[in-house]
Amino acid sequence: MNVYENHDLAALLAGNTYPGRGIVLGQTPDGKTAVTAYFIMGRSENSRNRVFVKEPDGIRTEAYDPAKLADPSLIIYHPVRQMGRGLIVTNGDQTDTIRAFLEKGLPMEQALRTREFEPDGPNWTPRISGLLSPDGSYKMSILKSADAAGSGCARYTFEYPGLAGVGHFLHTYVCDGDPIPTFQGEPERVAIPQVSLEDFAQLLWDNLNQANKISLYVRFTDLASGTYQETIVNKHS
Repeated sequence: MNVYENHDLAALLAGNTYPGRGIVLGQTPDGKTAVTAYFIMGRSENSRNRVFVKEPDGIRTEAYDPAKLADPSLIIYHPVRQMGRGLIVTNGDQTDTIRAFLEKGLPMEQALRTREFEPDGPNWTPRISGLLSPDGSYKMSILKSADAAGSGCARYTFEYPGLAGVGHFLHTYVCDGDPIPTFQGEPERVAIPQVSLEDFAQLLWDNLNQANKISLYVRFTDLASGTYQETIVNKHS
C-alpha cells in the first residue's frame, strides 16, 4: 500500500454522488501557486436554492430565489474570507469565528473549540474548515459528532506543508445515505494538476454530481507576490 499516493481528484468526485460540501487545498506541480477550492451540494429545495456571490474579502452564499428561502441558519454564510495574506475557507459561519480569533492573535484550533457540528440530527453535518498560510502551508479541521445521538463533539485538526503537486480534500460526508454518513479519517491526499484556474474549475465542476451540485469557488494564489485569480461557478446563473 502506497500511503503517499496522490489520488485523482476528478475520479473521487465522479465516483461519489454526495460528498456534501468540500474543501481542497494544495499547490500546483511547479510549486508557484497555492490552490483553494470550495463547493456545495444539496438534496433539499432549500439547500439547492443558493448561489455564491463575490465579496471584497471573499465570497458569501445567497438565496437564488429569496421567496423560496425557508431556513437561512445553516445555508447562508461567508465560506471564504481573506485574513491578511492568509485565507479562511469553511462550510459555515465558523469562518467568522476563526477570523475573530486570528485577529486577536489566537489560533484556528482555539476558535473551533468554541464551535461544534451542525445541529441537524440525525445527520449531524460536520463543520469543516481550512486555513491557507502565505507560504502555501495549510491547516484543515473537522468537527463531528462523537456518536449517533449527537452527545458530544470530536475535533480533529491536520497541518500540512505546501508540497508541489499535492493537495488535500476534506468533505462533509462519505457518500449519500439516510442518515448521511459523516466523513471519516484524514483528508484525502490528491494530485493537483498543472492547469489554468479555469481548467481546474471546469475539472471539478464536470465531475460533481449533476443533480446535487450547486456552486463552486476556486482561487489560485501566487506564492511569491500574494496576488490571486478566482472564479465562481453557479448552477443557477
